[in-house]
Amino acid sequence: MNKAKLKTYAPQARKDFIAAVMARANLLGISEKNGKLEIAPSEKKGDVTLIAGQAWPAKVHEQRERLIKRMQKVGAGETAEAIAYTWFNRFAALRFMEIHDYLGHGHRVLSSREGGLPEILAHATELVGVLPGLHAQQIADMKLAGTKDGELYRLLLVAQCNALSSVMPFLFERIDDESELLLPGNLERTDSVVAKLVEAIPEEDWNEVEVIGWLYQFYISEKKDEVIGKVVKSEDIPAATQLFTPNWIVQYLVQNSVGRLWLMANPTSSLKSQWPYYIEPAEQTPEVQAQLDALIETRMAEDGGSLNPETITVLDPACGSGHILVEAYEVLKDIYLERGYQARAIPRLILEMNLYGLDIDDRAAQLAGFALLMKARADDRRLLETPVKLNVLSLQESADMGLDEFAGHLKPHGVNRTVLGALLDTFTHAKTFGSLIQIPKVLEEGLAGLEDGIAKAIENGDVFAKAAAQDLVPLVQQAKILGMKFDAVVANPPYMGSRYFDGHVKRLVEANYKIAKGDLYTCFIMRNAVFAKSGGVVGMITIPNWMFLSTFEDLRSWLFNVAAIETFSHNGRGVFGSDFGVGAI
Repeated sequence: MNKAKLKTYAPQARKDFIAAVMARANLLGISEKNGKLEIAPSEKKGDVTLIAGQAWPAKVHEQRERLIKRMQKVGAGETAEAIAYTWFNRFAALRFMEIHDYLGHGHRVLSSREGGLPEILAHATELVGVLPGLHAQQIADMKLAGTKDGELYRLLLVAQCNALSSVMPFLFERIDDESELLLPGNLERTDSVVAKLVEAIPEEDWNEVEVIGWLYQFYISEKKDEVIGKVVKSEDIPAATQLFTPNWIVQYLVQNSVGRLWLMANPTSSLKSQWPYYIEPAEQTPEVQAQLDALIETRMAEDGGSLNPETITVLDPACGSGHILVEAYEVLKDIYLERGYQARAIPRLILEMNLYGLDIDDRAAQLAGFALLMKARADDRRLLETPVKLNVLSLQESADMGLDEFAGHLKPHGVNRTVLGALLDTFTHAKTFGSLIQIPKVLEEGLAGLEDGIAKAIENGDVFAKAAAQDLVPLVQQAKILGMKFDAVVANPPYMGSRYFDGHVKRLVEANYKIAKGDLYTCFIMRNAVFAKSGGVVGMITIPNWMFLSTFEDLRSWLFNVAAIETFSHNGRGVFGSDFGVGAI
C-alpha cells in the first residue's frame, strides 16, 4: 500500500469535499458571509420549488428547511464539514466495493474498467428493478436528452446508496435528507471529487480494507494539527486524540489477548503457530499459576466446561476506524475453524456474537462497521443479502432531551421516570466522555424495564410516544454495552494530557479516575480493567510515561493489585511516525 499517495490525497480531499458541498449550498441560495448565514427566499409551487427564480423538485423545499435549521444550530461550516465527511466515507466505501465486485450488479459506480464515464451510466437501464427508485421511462428520457448525464448519474448514485441502506444503515442511511441535497455536483466530470478519488489511489491499494483506516487518519490530519496543543473542545476530541495503529502492533495486541484467552483454555491448540506475534507466557510460580488456572476454569464453567467461541466477547472501547476489530475478526475466525464450525457460518457469528466497538466519532464508527462487513463479506459472498446486527456504535448524547417531555410521553407505557432520568443524565456529555462513562447502579438495575417500556411505546404508543421511544433506542443500546463485562478488551486509547482537558472532562476524571488523571490514556487503563471480566484479558497501547513518572505512582500500585502484566513490548520512538515512545501491554 502506497501510504505516501494516501497522505497526499486525503487532506486535499477534505478541502475539496467541503468546497463542493458549500458550492452546492450556494446553488440552493444558502451562503455564509462574515460568519452570518444568508438565505435566498424559497417558494413551493405545485411540483416545484423556486429558489431565487430557479426551479427545483418540490421535495427540495423541506430538505432545504432542515438544512437551514441545522446550519443555524451548529453553523454552516460545521454542517458542511460533517456532510462532506459523510460523502467522502460513502465514496470510499463504494470504491472499495466496486473494485472487489461486492455491489451485486457487476457494474462499477465510480469508475470504468475501460476508462471514461462510470459504468453505471452506460448500464443505467439494466439497473431498473435492481436499484430502488429507478424508472425506465425517466432514464430513457434523460439518455435521449443527451445533456443530462450529470442528473442521471446523481440519480443512480442516490439509488445505489439507498440499495445499501438495508445492510449498512450506519453509513448509507436512506438518502432523502440534507445529505442528498448537498451531494456534490458535476460528479461525472473528469475534475470531480469522485474522479480525483479514483485517480489518486491505485487499485492495488484497495486490496485490503486497512486502506479505509489510513484514509481516515490522513483525512483528519490537518484538523488534528489545528486543534492539537490547545484545550480541546468536545467536537474536536476525535481529531485531537485518534491515531491509526500499525498492523503489527494490532496483531501483537490481539494475538496476546483474544488468542491467549483461547490458548489458556485449550493448551493443546496448534493456533499459536499461525499467530506470528504471539508470545509464550513466562513460567509462573505454582501459587500464581494456580490462580491463573482457577480464573480460566471459572470462565470455562460459564460455558459448561469448555470455552465456547460464540460466547467470547471482545471490546474496543475507542475503536476509531476499526483496525483492532478487523484483526480480532481474524483471530476469532481461526478459533472457530479449529473448533470445526462451517466456514460460511463463521463471519456472521463473529460480527453478531463476538465483536463490540464504541467511539465518539460518528464517521469513524461508520468506517469501523464498514471495515468489519467487508472483512466478513470476503469470507461469505452472501453476507450482504440479509442485514447483519453489528455491535459497533457511535455514542450519542442526550443533552437536548428534556426529562419532563420524554417521561410524559412514555409514562403510560411503563417507563420509570427515575431510570429514564438516569439514562439522560448519563449521556449528557457522551461525545466528550466516550467509553469512560460508567453506568450508574439505578440505570443498570432498571435498564431491562426501560427497554421493555420503550418497545411497548414503539408498538402501541401515539405519534409522540413512538418518536420519543425511537430517540431513546440508541441510548439504551450504548448503555447495555457500557454496562457489560468482556473477555478481552483491546484498545489504542485516546491520548490527551490533563492540561488540555475541558471543564467537563476534568470533573469526570477527578470523580472517577483520580489516580490516572494525568492523561486520557491512563484513565482508559483503569476503565478497561473495569470492562474486563474476572479472568479476562486487556491489551493496550500506551505512552510509556505511566511506567516512570511519580504522577502515576498510585496508578501503578492500583494496577499491580488488580491485574498481572503477562507481556510488555516497550518500543522506541517513531513507531507511529511521531516522537514519543510506545508501550504495548
